[in-house]
Amino acid sequence: MGRVEKAGLRVDQTLADFLNDRGLPGSGVEPQQFWQSLSRLLHEFGPRNRALLDKREALQAAIDGWHLAHRGQDIDAGTYRDFLTEIGYLVPEGEDFSIETPATDPEFAELAGPQLVVPITNARYALNAANARWGSLYDALYGTDAMGDLPQGKGYDATRGARVIDWGREFLDGATPLAEGSWAGIDGLSVKDGALVPALRDPAKFAGHIGDAAKPTDVFLKNNGLFIRITLDASKPVAQQDRAGIADIVIESALSAIMDCEDSVACVDGEDKALAYGNWLGLMDGTLTESVEKNGKTFTRRLSPDVTFTGPDGAEVTAKGRALMLVRNVGHLMTTPAVLDREGREVFEGLLDAMITVLCAKRDLERQGPRNSVTGSIYVVKPKMHGPEEVAFASEIFDFVEDALGLPRHTVKLGIMDEERRTSANLKECIRAAKHRVAFINTGFLDRTGDEIHTSMEAGTMLAKGEMKSQPWISAYEDRNVDIGLACGLAGKAQIGKGMWAIPDHMAEMLAQKIAHPMAGANTAWVPSPTAATLHATHYHRVNVHARQAEIAALKRPARLDDLLTVPLALGRNYSDVEITRELENNCQGILGYVVRWIDQGVGCSKVPDINDVGLMEDRATLRISAQSLANWLHQGVVSEAQVMDAMRKMAAVVDRQNQNDPAYLPMAPGFDGVAFQAACDLVFLGRVQPSGYTEPVLHARRLQAKAERRA
Repeated sequence: MGRVEKAGLRVDQTLADFLNDRGLPGSGVEPQQFWQSLSRLLHEFGPRNRALLDKREALQAAIDGWHLAHRGQDIDAGTYRDFLTEIGYLVPEGEDFSIETPATDPEFAELAGPQLVVPITNARYALNAANARWGSLYDALYGTDAMGDLPQGKGYDATRGARVIDWGREFLDGATPLAEGSWAGIDGLSVKDGALVPALRDPAKFAGHIGDAAKPTDVFLKNNGLFIRITLDASKPVAQQDRAGIADIVIESALSAIMDCEDSVACVDGEDKALAYGNWLGLMDGTLTESVEKNGKTFTRRLSPDVTFTGPDGAEVTAKGRALMLVRNVGHLMTTPAVLDREGREVFEGLLDAMITVLCAKRDLERQGPRNSVTGSIYVVKPKMHGPEEVAFASEIFDFVEDALGLPRHTVKLGIMDEERRTSANLKECIRAAKHRVAFINTGFLDRTGDEIHTSMEAGTMLAKGEMKSQPWISAYEDRNVDIGLACGLAGKAQIGKGMWAIPDHMAEMLAQKIAHPMAGANTAWVPSPTAATLHATHYHRVNVHARQAEIAALKRPARLDDLLTVPLALGRNYSDVEITRELENNCQGILGYVVRWIDQGVGCSKVPDINDVGLMEDRATLRISAQSLANWLHQGVVSEAQVMDAMRKMAAVVDRQNQNDPAYLPMAPGFDGVAFQAACDLVFLGRVQPSGYTEPVLHARRLQAKAERRA
C-alpha cells in the first residue's frame, strides 16, 4: 500500500482509508479539520516529546556516571537521594491535595472488582473481555483447578457438580447470609412483598428477580455493590441434583477491561494500527462482531445487552451487561511509520494514538443504545511515563485533542501506569500533574523491575529475577502506590490497581493468593481471562475494599522513599554454576518463546509455555525483565557472550518442540538464522543500550523486517 498526503502528513493508505471510510463519517468532526488538527498535534508536540526523551537519556547518563564513580562502595541512602534530587530525578513534593477528576463512572468511583487486559487487535478476545462483566461461577469452578483438581473425562460428572454446588453455597453464606440457617439447606427461592424467601440477614442485599415472583427464573442479590445472579432452571443437570433447583450462580466479574494498543499487541505499521483502531471503534459504536466456531457450530459474537429485572419495589432495574472499557495508548517513546511528518520522519505513536482513539471513543458519547460510559467520559491508560513532567505533557496532549474534537475539557480521563522508577519515586507529583484527569493508578511489577535493573545497570550485579519480589524496594513500591493514592483523594473517585495473575491454568493458587490485592486496598487487579475474573470477583465479596482503604488511610503509613530507592544488588552472593545455568536457561527460554510469536506471527500476548511447560500469560513486560536481567549479568561479567549464545541455541530447540503442533510456526533450530532468533539475541546483547531497557525498538524493527521478507 502507498501513502496519501494529508495536511502536510504522508499517511499510510490503509490507515487513511480507515479514517476516511469509518473513523470520520458520523463522528461530527469534519475531515479537513481533523487532518489539520492531527498535523498540528504531531508537528507541535513532536519536538517536545523528543525533548522529554532526551531528558530521560541525560538523567540515565548521570546515574550511570554516579554508580561508576562509587563502584564497590556501599550506597548511602541519604547521599544517593541527594544526588537524585540534585540532577532533577527526584522532584520536591508539594502540599497535600485531592484529585479533582469529574464524572468518573461507578466502576471507578464506587465499585471494586477485577480488570481484564486484552489485545485490541484480536476481536474475539476484545468481545470476550467486554462481555466478561457477568461470569458463571459454576463453570469457573467446574472447568478449572479452583477446587483443587481438574475435571476428568467427558460429559457431566455429578460428583464434581455436587462439589461445585457446595462451594457456591459457602460463597453465598459468606456474601449474602440468610437470616436463619445456611444456603445449603434451602428448598427453593421465591419473592413475597418485595423480599426474598427465605429471608436474608440483611434484606437490603435482595436486588430483584426475573419471572413470576412465586417461581422466579432468576434472583438478584447485591453485596459490596456487586450483583449476584442466581438462575433456576430444572432442565439443567446441575439443577436436577440441587434441592433448590439452582442451575448457576452468575456474578459480576470484570467490572472494567483495558483494550490494549500497547504491550499485548504487535502493531508496527499503518496496517496494524488501522486494525487496532477499527476494533476499538467497533466497541465504541457497538458494531464489532466476530464469527466464532465452537464444538462444530459457528455463531456471531457481539457485545452483550444490558440486564434488566424487577426490583424489590416492582420497578424495572437495569444493570450493565458489559465491562467498562478503557483503551491503553502507547507511551511517549515509540515512533511509527504509519504517518510521516513534513520532513519524512516517523511521527510519535503516542500522539497518533491520542487523537485517533479519542476520535473513535467519541461515538460512545453520542450513542442511543447502551453506552460504555454513563457519565460521558473517555478512559485512556497511559503507560511508561517517567515522572511528573511527562504526565503533565500527556494531560496537555489530551487538552489539545479535546479542543480539536469538540469535547468538553477533562472528558478524557487518564490512567497512570506506575511502572517506571522515576514515576513511582515521584508518584504524588505525577498524580498532581493530572489531578483533573486521573481515574486510575496501577502498579506493574515486571516493567517496574525492568526499569529498576536498567536504571542501576552500572551499580553492579543484580539479584536473580526470582529473588526480586522479596526485596525492600518492591514492598515499598506496592505500599506507596496505595498510600499515596489514598492520600491524594483517589478513594471514591478513581481506581488504585494491582498487577496481573500470569498463570491462567492455576486458579486454585490464584484464589489463595490474589485476595492480597483487595486486602492491600486496591479496588482493582488484573486477571488474564474471563474465567479468572469470575473467580477473582469472589475476593471482592469477601473484602469490603472501601472499608479496607479507610483503615489503611487512617494508619498514615510513612512513605518509605529510601526503601523504594534501594538498589537490588546481589551483594555477598556468589551464584553457583548450577544457579547461573538455571537463570540463563529460564530467561532465554522465556525470551525466545515470546519473541518467536511476536516476530513471526504478530502475536503480542498469548499463553507461552515456560521452561517447565507451564503456560504463562506473557506480554512485553515479561520480556523486558528477562532481557534486562541477562543484559545486567552479561555487562557485569557473571556470564559470557558464549554462555548466552549456547543457552539461546539450546532453548530455541526447546521452544521449537513446544510449538511443534502449530502449523504457522517457523522453527529456529538448527539454523538459528531467522529474524525471530536474531531479535531475541538483540534484546540481550543490545539490552544495556536500549532506551530505559525497553523492548519495542528491537521488536518493531525486526517485525518490520520479517513482514518485508515475507512480502518479497
